[in-house]
Amino acid sequence: MSKKHPIIAVTGSSGAGTTTVKVAFEHIFLREGVNPVVIEGDSYHKYDRAAMKVAMQEAEEDGNNSFSHFGPEANVFGKLEETFKSYSETGACERRYYLHSDEEAKPFGQQPGEFTPWQKIDAGTDLLFYEGLHGGIVTDEADVAKHVDLLIGVVPIVNLEWIQKIHRDCEQRGYSAEAVTDTILRRMYDYVHYITPQFSRTDINFQRVPTVDTSNPFIARDIPTPDESFVVIRFRDPKKLDVDFTYLLSTLADSFMSRRNTIVVPAGKMGFAMEIILAPIIEHMLKERSN
Repeated sequence: MSKKHPIIAVTGSSGAGTTTVKVAFEHIFLREGVNPVVIEGDSYHKYDRAAMKVAMQEAEEDGNNSFSHFGPEANVFGKLEETFKSYSETGACERRYYLHSDEEAKPFGQQPGEFTPWQKIDAGTDLLFYEGLHGGIVTDEADVAKHVDLLIGVVPIVNLEWIQKIHRDCEQRGYSAEAVTDTILRRMYDYVHYITPQFSRTDINFQRVPTVDTSNPFIARDIPTPDESFVVIRFRDPKKLDVDFTYLLSTLADSFMSRRNTIVVPAGKMGFAMEIILAPIIEHMLKERSN
């Protein structure tokens, strides 16, 4: 961890909704004049799209049916820890991009599914912002979490997470529901062993809970709307973050406390809640950085 070069990490599974938190941070950064370096978790996959297909096939032939992007075999956790360590100590590091689409690949003259080369970041950034699967990962070989100053978890209940993933992958990426289901099943071992343990290390968890029936996510026709959901916000150590629950309860209509460190808000207020919770924390980080 570093007061001079702070690191914020947003971590969540595929389909969890980490983009919502990313947008909230973007709004805060814009208002506060923060110049972040943004690191994308997909950049730390071990294989590009073509090589991943080959690696998966080889793993299946060897009897490994749980090979996935969630686990250590398909990622470079050591490189991610090196990135965080370097930035926290010097304010400098390298990064690359994983090119998801033709639109992303075109400016680089590359094909979708490829990585750009590693390059040094520009000097003079205020903080590092990571969004991806493994911002709080800890394994025998790498401890990424120890370098993070603020770790945020985005954790819908698992049936909702699956509904969101199925709808996203089918509608936006052209996969069949059967293919997405197979992916969920293949990732289950790594999900249990490498994704969920991170949420015990997070400073704040945002967990969306639907108030409609999601008991069979594989036949759900629609994603529950914000009006059909609540968000459970859990603070690991409210004193550390100087959380003013009285202010939050008075500002967020229809919110309530469910435990001494947990507040529940209507999901329609999720973005607003994130901003009023996170903005003071960022302001404090920047003050500490300038001292």
